Amino acid sequence: MKKLIVKAVASGFGAGYAPFASGTLGSILPWFIAFYLIRGDQFMLAVAAVLTTLISIWSAGEAENYFGHDSKRIVIDEWAGMLITLLFVPYSLTNYLIGFIVFRALDVIKIFPARQAEKLPGGWGVTMDDVVAAIQSRVATQLIIFLIAQF
Repeated sequence: MKKLIVKAVASGFGAGYAPFASGTLGSILPWFIAFYLIRGDQFMLAVAAVLTTLISIWSAGEAENYFGHDSKRIVIDEWAGMLITLLFVPYSLTNYLIGFIVFRALDVIKIFPARQAEKLPGGWGVTMDDVVAAIQSRVATQLIIFLIAQF
């Protein structure tokens, strides 16, 4: 039973099994949750981000026993990263789409220190590179929103 739960959670409830772009697919469901259910409630978004990050550290570490080290099937870290990216982003479809695009780009590129965070052991390494990319994405998203508002 534990194996089934770990695999389900770590794979983002199946998104990680996609034959390609599993990280992008794994970012879509938390984006929808943030946009359609949380709807800009910053307290609820913060709670969801913290809980998802903690769940990601645990489940990603456990899932490595089944999928291998930092497998593409593990996308719960994208859930944490997406929710962190959207923290304090003004609630609108445009702003959330910008956050989504920026997070996916920075999660793939892994600007310093994201790549270094990936070297942490177990679930910490799987999750923390996405947390770092998410913090970078949050800042970049806010900057883009600010620049758009100026023009």
